[in-house]
Amino acid sequence: MSGTSIRKQIRSSATCFGRDLRGNIAPIFAIALLPILGFVGAAVDYTRANAARSSMQAAMDSAVLMVSKDAAASPTMTSQQITDALQKYFSALYHDGNAFGVTVSAVYTPSTSTAAATILASGHGAIKTDFMKVAGFPQLTFGTSSTSTWGNSRMRVAMVLDNTGSMSSNGKMSALQTAAKDMIDSLSAFAKTTGDVYISIVPFAKDVNVGTSNINAAWINWSEWLGEPPILDTTKTGSKPSNWNTTIANSNCPFTNSNQGFTCMDRPATLSGAKSTSTIPSSGTYAGYICPSVDSGKKIPGKTGVFYNGCYTTVTTPGQTIATGSGASCGSTSNCSCSGWGSNKVCSTPTTYSHLWRGDGTAATAAAAPQPSAAQSAGGWTGCVNDRDQDYDISNVAPSTVVGVDTAPSTKFYAEQWTDCLPATITPMSSQWSDLKDQIDAMTPSGNTNQSIGLAWGWQSLSTTNGPIAAPIKDTTHIYQDYIVLLSDGLNTQNRWYTSASSIDTRQASLCQKVKDAGVTVFTIQVNIGSKDPTSTVLQNCASNGNFQMITSSTQTADAFQNILTQISQLRIAK
Repeated sequence: MSGTSIRKQIRSSATCFGRDLRGNIAPIFAIALLPILGFVGAAVDYTRANAARSSMQAAMDSAVLMVSKDAAASPTMTSQQITDALQKYFSALYHDGNAFGVTVSAVYTPSTSTAAATILASGHGAIKTDFMKVAGFPQLTFGTSSTSTWGNSRMRVAMVLDNTGSMSSNGKMSALQTAAKDMIDSLSAFAKTTGDVYISIVPFAKDVNVGTSNINAAWINWSEWLGEPPILDTTKTGSKPSNWNTTIANSNCPFTNSNQGFTCMDRPATLSGAKSTSTIPSSGTYAGYICPSVDSGKKIPGKTGVFYNGCYTTVTTPGQTIATGSGASCGSTSNCSCSGWGSNKVCSTPTTYSHLWRGDGTAATAAAAPQPSAAQSAGGWTGCVNDRDQDYDISNVAPSTVVGVDTAPSTKFYAEQWTDCLPATITPMSSQWSDLKDQIDAMTPSGNTNQSIGLAWGWQSLSTTNGPIAAPIKDTTHIYQDYIVLLSDGLNTQNRWYTSASSIDTRQASLCQKVKDAGVTVFTIQVNIGSKDPTSTVLQNCASNGNFQMITSSTQTADAFQNILTQISQLRIAK
């Protein structure tokens, strides 16, 4: 082919190419390629920046939460300490390798009487761009913030503490006293203004001691205190001994531990100088008085160690002559007999003896509710009360204050004279920290275990309306959190009715559930030195959200209380 032909063919092909619309896609794609690459690159850079920001947000949230917990647990932290702590926590949590120039700052606002403490934390940083730098954006900045508020709630803590006899061993009581006083010191640090923190102290054994100053309180039921032993009360299910109507001064004591659960005393058992006696006194102030001793519990287990505050007096009814002479007869007279013959025949009734309960010789059927006399006040009550009638024993319903005959079930609290009545009394909700600690120091171990009565009074102490030890009214401008801390070193052994742990536990389990249903957070501690006892299921289940601790050494008591303080601190954080 000639050169001319080749040139013609090239010109022809070039002309056709220029006129061919199918070739336009190439230049259009070339023009659009740069912005498409720019958008894709920007998306990649923004994704990296957003990932760095999300990572910062997560680290910031965690850091602020941890700082707020520290500040709640240590109310004396300064603003600078809070900022330093935030920086430390954030640095430990944030590890995004793409970020640079990261800074963190915090604004701390202390709590006031009307507002909570707040931390507002802010963070900023940047990443280097890979694509957008071509467009003149060498870096992308980002920032985030996080807020935590705490201490906006007020606290009320009922410390329900085992004072039973077993607490005297292995250093348990001294360890409890130290840990409880330390907790008071720690809780008091949360109080910025009056009313922020209140604490009550409820020492318990089988009974609790409400203090003798309440002897005239209308909410105390004296019917059992003044009543005769229930095993002898024929108006209920009791019965008198077979030799009852022939028992007089110098007679043998009609009571035995095996038959009645008690024996005889030479005067009311609650009086100073009372002594056991095998015969009824025949002289002195208490001649003819049949006075029961302290109950051994052999017949009524729940009465173990309980005194009866009175005696049976002997009332003599002389016999009467019905008829004399040879034709004498008893006729229709009951309990009559005849003796002798002929003109010496005599038909008569014998001298009989009856016994009325209480030292004043009157029957215990007064029209009004029996109240303690001056003599009983002076000679007896040490302040102890026992469980309320069922089902008020698992309630914090307000006791009646109406003076009159109390019919069972009674809402009132039963006064009881118990051999192991605790010296330490219940202290209602208070912010007098030294008084509370003095009450802790007054605790002395004695008696058997009834966790239920301690828990019931702990609940009573939290109520602002329903109890004889009502807590101060709550301010509607504040949020309140109620807590019970229950510590016991053993299984339940005695309450008003039982000495069976399972029976007492059944009552306590129902009470625990009601307490928690009322919005109270319950912490429980079982002190089980050397793991001698099984785990107390009722204590374990009584705790809120797993807040149960088992400690096996007295030295662990302080740690157990510190754990509770930590939990309370965390619960105070609002968000």
